Amino acid sequence: MKRIITLLFLSLASAASLANPPPDPNARHFAPDEVPAATYELFTDETLVRYTVDHLGVNDYWGTFAGATGTLTLDPHDITATKVEVTIPIFQLQTTNRDLDAELYSSQFFDYITFREMKFVSTEVKRTGPRTAKLIGNLTIRDVTKPLTLDVTFHGAGLSPFGGDELLIGFDATGSLKRSAFGLGKWVPFVSDETRIFISAEFKKRE
Repeated sequence: MKRIITLLFLSLASAASLANPPPDPNARHFAPDEVPAATYELFTDETLVRYTVDHLGVNDYWGTFAGATGTLTLDPHDITATKVEVTIPIFQLQTTNRDLDAELYSSQFFDYITFREMKFVSTEVKRTGPRTAKLIGNLTIRDVTKPLTLDVTFHGAGLSPFGGDELLIGFDATGSLKRSAFGLGKWVPFVSDETRIFISAEFKKRE
């Protein structure tokens, strides 16, 4: 009886591994210049925008935005033609302090009731190295639009290791802005005006 149970367990484990195969470590990846020219959709579940400000000169204080959507139109052989549009919902803003979250949603900061999202639209791309570029565009927060430059690094690209022909491409980006320029200047200078931005973005090729 014990042998029968053992064989049954092994059979079930084998069936489960066939239904959910492990990632293929040999799946093809692409160098920056090998990425197919196409339009890519932002992979919302795998993308995160973070910001940090200096708090009282004592530590960095972080906030995060999830839920971003957008598109990337890319041709690695004509990088100047790159177009990026990203929309970030304000209601996804989260810090480690719920009372502060409520204040940030209020009219003292992002005014969520009136302005439900922020948006970035690129205007220019300049390649700065084999895997890096400057992405220049306009950021709109509330009813204010200001230029923003992001330093972008190609993180990687390749076919999904989980099967199919889904093509993924990822980038890291950093930048900074003066939050007071967007009407978010409360508590300056106790909390720094300069706000640093960190982005991890993943896109998948549009079908």
